[in-house]
Amino acid sequence: MAENNELRQVVERAVAQVLDLQLPKLQKELVERVLAELPAATATPAPPSAPAPAPSNLVQSVSSIHAGTTQKEILRALLDAGSFYAARLALFVVKSGAANGWQSRGLGAEDAVKDFALDLSAGPVAHSYQNRILTPGNIAEMDGRFVDRFGGPANEQILVLPLVLKDKVAALLYADGGSEGLLDASSLELLVMATDSWLEVTSLRKQAQKESSDAAPSIDRAPAAPVQSVSAFADPFAAHVPKHIAPAVSEPEPAAAEVVEVAAHAASAAASAPAAATDPFAGMSAEDADIHRKAQRFARLLVDEIKLYNQAKVAEGRRHKDLYDRLKEDIEKSRSTYQKRYGSTVAVSGDYFQKEVVRSLAEEDLAVMGANFRH
Repeated sequence: MAENNELRQVVERAVAQVLDLQLPKLQKELVERVLAELPAATATPAPPSAPAPAPSNLVQSVSSIHAGTTQKEILRALLDAGSFYAARLALFVVKSGAANGWQSRGLGAEDAVKDFALDLSAGPVAHSYQNRILTPGNIAEMDGRFVDRFGGPANEQILVLPLVLKDKVAALLYADGGSEGLLDASSLELLVMATDSWLEVTSLRKQAQKESSDAAPSIDRAPAAPVQSVSAFADPFAAHVPKHIAPAVSEPEPAAAEVVEVAAHAASAAASAPAAATDPFAGMSAEDADIHRKAQRFARLLVDEIKLYNQAKVAEGRRHKDLYDRLKEDIEKSRSTYQKRYGSTVAVSGDYFQKEVVRSLAEEDLAVMGANFRH
């Protein structure tokens, strides 16, 4: 046995010595053979191209948006994160039917678009604003004044994405590939959806904190009269309102990218009478109407989160008409969360979570949900 071990060691040393001598020669020969087989065009290396953003970068981008605690922080994070997926970005705030520039990336200074009034009446901008969807287009279809001032991308392709809050377009995000052609529509759309949802979450959190701080009873304090109910957010664009737009003296300027819910009974009886016909909560007490609105808002938030994190399943479910089966776990978990908060309140009659599932996930088509969905 000992003789075999000694023999093994002798052989191993001999083999190692031969390999040490031959390896450099073999390595050189292998490299030469590989180079000889390659096309001649590869002899001159092509200029390096910009690497495509890795999936982990997209996750980090969403996380950076979710790290924001104020509207300014969240929207700046959107622009910063979006810069990984588009060479040039500009955010336009929609107020009173006008879109005015707030901040940009890749167009010079961050405030290069400040107060620039974007035409909402034509092209991809109008389509995105009116239909509340991502709209691709050609730079030739953009507002001529915008092109004259900021130029266009080399490949002429652009995107316009709406930030939708409370079923209204609060802002429009313009994006193009600049000179290098960097434009990832899917990633930008995901970032905008993440921003929409996080603005909702942040608003609800601040509102809940405010309600908690106001909940302590006071014996000597008389009940306060109903007032307009708005989120705790300050308007991040207040300092950027164009000088030529003067707010009305009798009422405050509406907050553009702010998550706002205005109570129907804030004005006088005469002023609010026309709105009562379209307000589903007009016949309720102010307290009950407020609970209904909060329940409706919470249902939308829950369903928006389902859409955000299950985009592929939503698309496949709509296509194959089995959406409920694919999202059953998420839907029922969110339904349970909704029921715990509003299942024993006056809002139970509204069945808002169920309605929002049908409205947002199924796009008002019950057949899309599949046979196992309870109506």
